[in-house]
Amino acid sequence: MNKAPSFSEKTKLAELIADNPKLLQVLPRFGIGLGFGDHNVAEVCKANNVSVKLFLLVCSVCFDADNLPHQADFDSIDMDGLLPYLLASHRYYLDERFPHIEEHLQHIIIAGGPKYGNMLSHFYNEYKQEVKKHFKYEEEEVFPYIEALRRGDCGKGYRIEQFRHNHSNIEDTLEDMNSILIKYLPGDILPKERIEIAMDIMELSADLVSHSLIEEHVLIPYVESLENALP
Repeated sequence: MNKAPSFSEKTKLAELIADNPKLLQVLPRFGIGLGFGDHNVAEVCKANNVSVKLFLLVCSVCFDADNLPHQADFDSIDMDGLLPYLLASHRYYLDERFPHIEEHLQHIIIAGGPKYGNMLSHFYNEYKQEVKKHFKYEEEEVFPYIEALRRGDCGKGYRIEQFRHNHSNIEDTLEDMNSILIKYLPGDILPKERIEIAMDIMELSADLVSHSLIEEHVLIPYVESLENALP
């Protein structure tokens, strides 16, 4: 990697969370639950059958966008858990975060009336369809290709460069939606709930940025290393 992260496998996981609270969103995607006491990262990963090096790699990229791995790093890392991690992220967004946001956003859409409510509804529905399309492409095209590569199958002419070329930032539309909530809705339309949902959207946007970083700076280089190893 370009520089050493400020934590290691000997760091107590509770201390790592205190320094990087968004790790609380990362843990369940590795199948790691809370209640790990004062155990360090290596001990918790071992107890949950998680690759310590992969866990640290994901954390380092999530916490510092400049801390990027080199292709040589993948030779020493068990990458078996990467696709399950990304799939768990998809399920989290679709099954937990979106329903939570929808519940509160619907109140604002109704209170905003046709002028503002229809605009918010349009932005949200368009965004949700974009995300679902993005995830479906990954799960039906990209991930099976990677699994085939891992089995030594060169695939059917597909290359990860196609994914890199078409990879979009699915968090961009959230900024437009938040602009409506913060800047343009009249101040008397559910102000408290608008603050709460705006904060939720900002949190989701930041999480999606981290998700994109993992795909761009971990998944793609890893797959390129598999492609380069093909005869």
